[in-house]
Amino acid sequence: MRKRSKILVTGAAGFIGAHLVRRLLEDGYAVRAVDDLSTGKLDRLAGLLDRIEFREASICDPEVCAWAVEGVDGVLHEAALPSVARSLEDPLSADRVNVGGTVTLLEACRRGGVRRLVLAGSSSVYGDSAVLPKVETMPPAPLSPYAAGKLAAEYYCSVFACLGFVETVSLRYFNVFGPMQDPASEYAAVIPRFITALLEGRPICVYGDGQQSRDFTYIENVVEANLLALTSPRANGEAINIGCGERTTLLQLIEELQQITGRRAVVTHGPPRPGDVPHSLADITKARDLLGYVPRVGLREGLERTVAWFSSSREAAVI
Repeated sequence: MRKRSKILVTGAAGFIGAHLVRRLLEDGYAVRAVDDLSTGKLDRLAGLLDRIEFREASICDPEVCAWAVEGVDGVLHEAALPSVARSLEDPLSADRVNVGGTVTLLEACRRGGVRRLVLAGSSSVYGDSAVLPKVETMPPAPLSPYAAGKLAAEYYCSVFACLGFVETVSLRYFNVFGPMQDPASEYAAVIPRFITALLEGRPICVYGDGQQSRDFTYIENVVEANLLALTSPRANGEAINIGCGERTTLLQLIEELQQITGRRAVVTHGPPRPGDVPHSLADITKARDLLGYVPRVGLREGLERTVAWFSSSREAAVI
């Protein structure tokens, strides 16, 4: 996709969306951005709002989607109601946004002549299969409304691509982390929660025995994957894992963070959370083959960058 193409980012004030907006601007793209700010934070776009077209609105609204896709060449679709736990409490809202909002946006793209949409998918679609690593050919087995919705959104993308309505690529993210991730949310991911607990001298609560493992993926790798997916000629209609291809237990993660911060953690344990999977690891062969994706930032470097950001943000009292 040529530079100065206009790209729409949905969920632009979210953690991943804000990083995508920054990278697109750095690479010379024009950016239109939509976020209803139900979970996104406008502060993440500080210093960028005068360089983009931003609208506070919901992708569940067909009129909003029609406006949003007008004149754009591609869409990076990050808007969603995040969190397995949230979806267990409110499956109807999760479905309305994660499935209904995606279909509304896809139809707007079809009518508006948008060439390609890249969907933010999720590794949660694999469920708790003991087979590792997770390969895209494995049958999906979602364990939560969130995972089921992400899978349904993937299927809609695949159908729209198969019918020639809109080119689509679904990226199955594996535990993305990095600067600007929200540690305060009830549904916060483990890395920002663990980092802020260490920096503030609070106990770290681990749900379960801490031996559950994840393929933690630094945000810069995910941003790169999205840019590649916008233009890759062989990726249309595909679902593709985006991770690092390495797994780390929660207890190993805590040890890494203790080394980086120089602080000792007080670890408490709670019961396992419903819908959580015990182990997750991405096979990224397909991403390498179809996108040319290579994760450039490993876990340790990513954690060091993230700790540094949270430390400086805490000192500036902006968290």
